[in-house]
Amino acid sequence: MESAGEYDYVIVGAGTAGCVLANRLSRHPDIAVLLIEAGGKDDYLWIHIPVGYLYCIDNPRTDWLFRTEKDPGLAGRALLYPRGKVLGGSSSINGMIYMRGQQGDYDRWADVSGDASWRWEHVLPLFRKSEDHWLGASAIHGSGGEWRVERQCLSWEILDAFRAAASETGIPAVTDFNSGDNHGCAYFEVNQRRGIRLNAAKAFLRPASARPNLTIMTGCHVEQLLLDGEGQDVLCRGVRFSGGGRMFTATARRETLLAAGAIGSPQILQLSGIGPAPHLQGLGIVPVVDAPGVGANLQDHLQLRMVYRIAGARSLNTLASSWHGKLRIGLQYLLFQSGPMSMAPSQLGAFARSDPGQATPNLQYHVQPLSLDKFGDPLHGFPAFTASVCNLRPTARGHVRIASADSHAPPKIVPNYLSTPEDRRVAAAALALTRRIVAAPALARYRPQEFKPGPDFQTEDELAEAAGLIGTTIFHPVGTCRMGRSDDPLAVVDGALNVRGVRRLRVVDASVMPFITSGNTNSPTLMIAEKTAQAIEDAGFAAG
Repeated sequence: MESAGEYDYVIVGAGTAGCVLANRLSRHPDIAVLLIEAGGKDDYLWIHIPVGYLYCIDNPRTDWLFRTEKDPGLAGRALLYPRGKVLGGSSSINGMIYMRGQQGDYDRWADVSGDASWRWEHVLPLFRKSEDHWLGASAIHGSGGEWRVERQCLSWEILDAFRAAASETGIPAVTDFNSGDNHGCAYFEVNQRRGIRLNAAKAFLRPASARPNLTIMTGCHVEQLLLDGEGQDVLCRGVRFSGGGRMFTATARRETLLAAGAIGSPQILQLSGIGPAPHLQGLGIVPVVDAPGVGANLQDHLQLRMVYRIAGARSLNTLASSWHGKLRIGLQYLLFQSGPMSMAPSQLGAFARSDPGQATPNLQYHVQPLSLDKFGDPLHGFPAFTASVCNLRPTARGHVRIASADSHAPPKIVPNYLSTPEDRRVAAAALALTRRIVAAPALARYRPQEFKPGPDFQTEDELAEAAGLIGTTIFHPVGTCRMGRSDDPLAVVDGALNVRGVRRLRVVDASVMPFITSGNTNSPTLMIAEKTAQAIEDAGFAAG
């Protein structure tokens, strides 16, 4: 066992949160920081071309290649469950959508954690701090930060028509989803710079990489945390990891910051003996801290992808159906960094209520001028658009549990989609709302015909069944190390994200969310890291 050295802070995972933490902490020259990443450098061409997510997901160069267990709620199907395994993490392979969620999301976090600093009025300045918004600084947006937010330089006739149809259905046209109230329909803003993906590695890590007090190690797989003590006095003193065929330890003088994501963080905790004791004992792992909440509370947004054939409008299906069409698309991007290759996976968004009883929008649409049977399949040979809708606040809870004491074995991921009556009811209502939008006058001239799931599904029960047949993840897993009060037996971390029962250890990533945000989860994760780094700085880098 070799020593990789002693540092003030050891950060596990160079995804969105890890990159932010490394940048913020290492700007203090007397603080030594080690950042460990299992994946490689973000020098793969397809990471940076927006449409390249098609070649990064389910690619061992950039993805952990996780799969869910077969899910009864999805007619027994197992799903791809992409998580970035590369500098930048999932920000290197995601949809680039800049979305904060709703004010109520953060107020609810504050209530459940007993920590008022999570309220919207306190986290809004943190979102603004890192932001560089294309419209400049305002009361809502920031300017000059590392996280560039741009509008998409594209327009599709069929998407404009969908937006008009949404307005006719009571979902107004708006210009900004990020004020705390995202009700309405608009084109998404994206984390790009002039048509090129901006991942967290470029935004936060690259500017810090030349600092002599920051060490970045890629291709290094964390096996477990180094824990001393037992009972009420457990101390994390660093990590053990492998790389290049050798085994290393790294010591953290102040804190170890676990930023491995909603799948990786609970996996590492469980491998280290922090988790549900009966499960760990069954795998031959000695429990150090009996923490039943580690790996529990998994939440995700299930997208229901409805496909409509159209006439009289172009879609990407037809534009990319010939070699000369593909050539034109390629040249447009090569020369101008614009056109379909600069597109985020979803271009138009909408937030709506599944029924009038919802206090705030509980549905999100991702609308695309294309269609395909499932991710990775070729585009359909006819013009079409996809209206994907998801329940923003699912009541189902899944879990992540290690299946082996071998740190290289993938954990078992059980989302439990559509496993509650409420989620099935909302899914049926979401599909019905989509049909009302598509039937609005603004889309009539394009003669939309439902291709998936198809008009045979009509009753609420039939629509719920259809949701299970067409539903798939939109890649937003959160909640598996959730924050909570000291009297909450399933809370893994407190409001400051310290792991309960272990000194000098925090979890800083999407896994700490007690409830999933009402929208895409990448930028909320960035804010979580920004908040934690500021708290560490404000405390004067005191050891735990």
